[in-house]
Amino acid sequence: MVHVIRSFDRPDADALAAISKFPPATLHEAQGRSGALTSRIKPIYPGMRASGPALTARCFPGDNLMLITAISMAQPGDVLVVSAGDHPEQGGFGEVLATACKAKGIVGLVTDAGVRDGPAIHGLGLNVFCYGLCMKGTVKETLGTINQPIVIGGVVVNPGDYISADDDGVVVVPKATLLDVAKNSAAREDKEAEVMAALRNGGSILELSGMDKVLAAKNCTYG
Repeated sequence: MVHVIRSFDRPDADALAAISKFPPATLHEAQGRSGALTSRIKPIYPGMRASGPALTARCFPGDNLMLITAISMAQPGDVLVVSAGDHPEQGGFGEVLATACKAKGIVGLVTDAGVRDGPAIHGLGLNVFCYGLCMKGTVKETLGTINQPIVIGGVVVNPGDYISADDDGVVVVPKATLLDVAKNSAAREDKEAEVMAALRNGGSILELSGMDKVLAAKNCTYG
């Protein structure tokens, strides 16, 4: 079995530039309401934002050996996406590893675990999305995988898929669909801008959203 794949194909610069204009919620809607990780995975502090290609790692619960290895292999602009066993009662990432991430140009970490040293991570400016803060340390004993498909937050993530995360949560966009999702996102934002402009000018939210027709089709009655 191969544990570590050293390299993977990252999206090209044009695709990243096109997709990076849109927030996670828009991307989620634009790809058919898919790709959103469990809402339990949130930023450790409000206002954090991370986006870029996923470098994936799978760790054994309570063990951060492969996370450390993944940091050593990352390139500037990567987002570490670490499946750690859906286990919040561990803090296998803290100030030392956050410092290593900043030095490597890693833009963020997404994991289904806890992290520790929250104030120090915040001070470093690293964007971390996880189950929350937990001071419990981890061992460094068990092999996992790097740059292979993982499942995290109920979603499959492949190396090179696009990650977008903010206060709303985390969404994954498959690498092969970036340009299509960017196009759909732009169309969605344009339509929403038109609706909001009409609302500010006194328009009806029911009519502008088309819900008046939905209510009529369902024979909605009023008293």
